[in-house]
Amino acid sequence: MQTNTIFLIFAAVVTGAVVPFQAGANAALGRSLGHPLWGTLVSLCVSLACILPVMLLTKVQLPTLSNLAHAPRWIWIGGIVGVVYITGALMLAPKLGAAGFIMAVIAGQMLASIIIDQWGLVGLPQQPVSWSRLAGLGLIFLGLTVMQLQTFWLKPPAGS
Repeated sequence: MQTNTIFLIFAAVVTGAVVPFQAGANAALGRSLGHPLWGTLVSLCVSLACILPVMLLTKVQLPTLSNLAHAPRWIWIGGIVGVVYITGALMLAPKLGAAGFIMAVIAGQMLASIIIDQWGLVGLPQQPVSWSRLAGLGLIFLGLTVMQLQTFWLKPPAGS
């Protein structure tokens, strides 16, 4: 593996490591505000407040809005997916726990990623499904099941 690839994988691991903190913090935010959707809205506003100074400091050029007329319509799903993810995290992480929620999210991400790769969706290069990829996906779902065993089978009955 090249050093650059190792660095990119490390950066992706660090990026992924912050997600459980986001899920827990947003869940607490939603509870504090009285509804998960308020938590979603405030979280997105904080994101906006954080990215604007970064864009100013790094002198990001204004967007070329004329290019949007020629862009595929599916480019807008990112914002919708962000709301779905944040709201889902707000509501599900407290019930599943950080590890259970993230493991389920990873399983869903990997399933969708294999579908995206198979047909080259959302502008990504096509990479056909292989047995090794399906085996890896199966191991992820097996890991999800193993991690949630106590929830399904080993949980003590209510009132014990």
